[in-house]
Amino acid sequence: MKYLIALLGLAIVLGLAWVASSDRKKIKFKPVALMIVIQILLTFLLLNTKFGLVMITGIANGFGKLLGYANEGISFVFGGIANDGQAPFFLNVLLPIVFISALIGIFQYLKILPFIMKGIGLVLSKINGMGKLESYNAVASAIVGQSEVFITVKKQLGQLTSQRLYTLCASAMSTVSMSIVGAYMTMVEPRYVVTAIVINLFGGFIIASIINPYTVTDEEDILVIQEEKQSFFEMLGEYIMDGFKVAIIVGAMLIGFVALIAAVNNIFDMIFGITFQGILGYIFAPVAFIMGVPMSEAVAAGGIMATKLVTNEFVAMMDLAKVSENFSERTLGIISVFLVSFANFSSIGIIAGAVKGLHEKQGNVVARFGLKLLYGATLVSILSAIIVSIVL
Repeated sequence: MKYLIALLGLAIVLGLAWVASSDRKKIKFKPVALMIVIQILLTFLLLNTKFGLVMITGIANGFGKLLGYANEGISFVFGGIANDGQAPFFLNVLLPIVFISALIGIFQYLKILPFIMKGIGLVLSKINGMGKLESYNAVASAIVGQSEVFITVKKQLGQLTSQRLYTLCASAMSTVSMSIVGAYMTMVEPRYVVTAIVINLFGGFIIASIINPYTVTDEEDILVIQEEKQSFFEMLGEYIMDGFKVAIIVGAMLIGFVALIAAVNNIFDMIFGITFQGILGYIFAPVAFIMGVPMSEAVAAGGIMATKLVTNEFVAMMDLAKVSENFSERTLGIISVFLVSFANFSSIGIIAGAVKGLHEKQGNVVARFGLKLLYGATLVSILSAIIVSIVL
């Protein structure tokens, strides 16, 4: 039965992408089919094999060590601020982003990350039928972040067509930044975080290939990576401050969104006898069902999915943690994978602002297709969840 629902889900997601396509005649179905098969194989490898277990355990332990090192610095500055036995979200989840960001900066400075990003991007370009720039951008987005990635390709922004620009932005919204992966792993199982990062990479290309098909010529397919000349400590200070800004911004957004949702839920409960999230749960329940969530859990799962869309993944993950005991292990896996992406309304502003800061005209172009961008990125999250439902 689960395979029939997965096939139905795949048909619906690909159909919704096809309906929104800008040029259906140019869709390359062979790369799309190949990438779906690759997604299924990689998901099976990561979740259902000993190799996958060892790999994910190693990654989780590695991030655990990094979070432990980060805690040394946090304890030095904020030691004694929390009561014994308490684990404040800002201290334990958000502030370690500062240390992870510093490490990313060091690997970037040593040219290790650019080498990895270009190498993986080159391999991906042979599979997805797109250009080297699009493939590099997808990998880079998953490492340096959805806004920072545009700095690395800022020389080419002004030369890009709106179609190529859409693909770059879609990749940035469909992935997550490596600097906050450790934070995710404190809220959902690491194996689902790692799996989502890997298959979202291909999911972004699948949906973009259908919604936004085009062909890149050899003359256009040039990759020029912008690298600023900085001293080591200048770079390190910049990345540390960037990490701290991210932690503060995420913290501020959580304060605002969590408080706002609590207020709206209370108002709806008093007037209608059901919370706002409860209403959203019913709206998104059919989507949860085609993702493989049983009908008995679909409304609750739909509420968490909707929360992620209208707020952000952190708020949704916190809500999931509160009700996780009410879900089966399979549902937890499906919803966890859905949550690991930047597909939400606030990301439209973040990405449009990042591009506008580098090239005003192209920033305006991004703002115009913002809703279509979110539509595609949400389909990527649904597609990834359906792929996982086949394996779990």
